Amino acid sequence: MIQVDISNIWGQVALPELLGIEKEISAAHMALTQGKEFLGWGTLPADRPTEQMLRIQAAAEKIRGNSDVLVVTGMGGSCVGAQAVIELLQGANRNQGKGKGDPMVLFAGNNLSSYAWQRLQKALEGKDFSLVMVSKSGDAPESAIAARALRWMLERKYGSENARKRTWAITDPEEGALRQMAREAGWETFDIPVDVSEAFGLLTAAGLLPMAVAGLDIRELMVGAWEASVEYDLRSFENPVWLYAGVRNLLHRKGKDVEILESFEPDFQLFGAWWRQLFAGAGLLPVYAQLGAEAQGNLLETMVRFAPPAQPVQVTPDVKNLDGLGCLEGKTLDYVQEQALLAALQTHTDAGVPVMTLETDAICEHTLGQLIWFFQLACGISRYVTEEAAR
Repeated sequence: MIQVDISNIWGQVALPELLGIEKEISAAHMALTQGKEFLGWGTLPADRPTEQMLRIQAAAEKIRGNSDVLVVTGMGGSCVGAQAVIELLQGANRNQGKGKGDPMVLFAGNNLSSYAWQRLQKALEGKDFSLVMVSKSGDAPESAIAARALRWMLERKYGSENARKRTWAITDPEEGALRQMAREAGWETFDIPVDVSEAFGLLTAAGLLPMAVAGLDIRELMVGAWEASVEYDLRSFENPVWLYAGVRNLLHRKGKDVEILESFEPDFQLFGAWWRQLFAGAGLLPVYAQLGAEAQGNLLETMVRFAPPAQPVQVTPDVKNLDGLGCLEGKTLDYVQEQALLAALQTHTDAGVPVMTLETDAICEHTLGQLIWFFQLACGISRYVTEEAAR
């Protein structure tokens, strides 16, 4: 279970104030899980492979076998989230030098940049590729323009019939331009449930298919999310989701305007972008930044920390010690990181900036499944509390 450390928010928040918001958090959680507010994203996690997941894995294996590159078009939170999970697990440079059996996964259709399009064209030169289009409607200009061009490239390269076999649509089950095109063209499709918005669609095929093509264990990710859905059904402040949602909403009422999500992990940046899209409109303005030495203003900082890897990395000895870091020889990078964090926390709390810390297990699919569910439930609760308070 993810642990939430709020020891650095006292002074900004008093215990009676935190306890005073408990009824609102409880009402929000009940509305989400027992009423129409929960919508479809609450039923997505599964502790065993579903028929949909088996279809996703079959499609992923087909793409991995015949494609050097998969291009995913879309601009919703599910596409950002899929790219974020792939990058956090495999690194920002995971697409370099890949091919059939372990294809590159590239994301497009999220901008109107001619430069970005030309770079994508260059990346596809001489490559076998497949296309996955993600959109509930199919008419967002950025995604639709990119999808048009990519479909034309597929047909020119492979012919109409073979291009059809390399094209997938992930969209609304019944309506929208993309669903209509899929019916007419005969593409294989996956559904984004009607009651799941694209912001909460990371655990649908929209997020899972690109992750599976990248070689991630989507079953383990879903099991992690399912375990979190069970563990975080606890109805008290012993639930870390309640604690996180309660503190961020309370600080918003006390005048904080911005929540900054931080991590020491350089490949966490896109996950921060997914979090930012998810929490837009849920009270505090969500902003992602890597941990800095200084902080000021009406901010709440939330630090995400992952447990160290199984094999630690030690600071290398240097006989000359010209950099003056001899005192760190033999220490692990995780030890150095811990000292840097403690120093930053002291600086920020002294400046009047409250800091929450989310402690997770080591980076893996299971951990990220838990973290995705943690933030989705916290966002749902925060939105409900914010909307009820505004009425």
